[in-house]
Amino acid sequence: MAASEERLRRWFESVDVNKTGNINAAHLKEALAAGNLHFSDSVVQQMIRMHDADRNGIMSFEEFVVLNRFLSNVQNAYAIMERGSGFLTLSDVYEALLKAGYTLDQPAFYTVCQSFDRTKQGRFRLDDFISLCIFLQSAKNLFTTFDTTKQGRVTLDFNQFVYCAANCRI
Repeated sequence: MAASEERLRRWFESVDVNKTGNINAAHLKEALAAGNLHFSDSVVQQMIRMHDADRNGIMSFEEFVVLNRFLSNVQNAYAIMERGSGFLTLSDVYEALLKAGYTLDQPAFYTVCQSFDRTKQGRFRLDDFISLCIFLQSAKNLFTTFDTTKQGRVTLDFNQFVYCAANCRI
């Protein structure tokens, strides 16, 4: 086991208070807070849904490792653009999203930024940026399930739209 995986294992086990090999949303929230990342219950639930491969509503160590990889990628993109200021401006957010693997047109970009800019001042803290990326990754995952031709376009009937709307909430 690599040193980083051993560190993750210890971190995971420190919040797996029941020693079941799985953690629930409250335990994940505690683990993230120990790493100085503070999220609402709904964002933590979205993290679990995003990486819950077996769809059991809890997170195994293996799923936790995948989540950690995602979070590390997003944090790295943020750190490159943050430059010690403690926040990202909107143009920094756009560049950081590109570095994290998300490409949006201007209308989509500004719409999601309005939703995730808690202070409405055009300044994104790390937690805000991670929440935005969680939303985008969840939307991307859901979109991919309907983009069967891999053309970047989908056609939905009403039932599929309802399914999407129910699964895209944060």
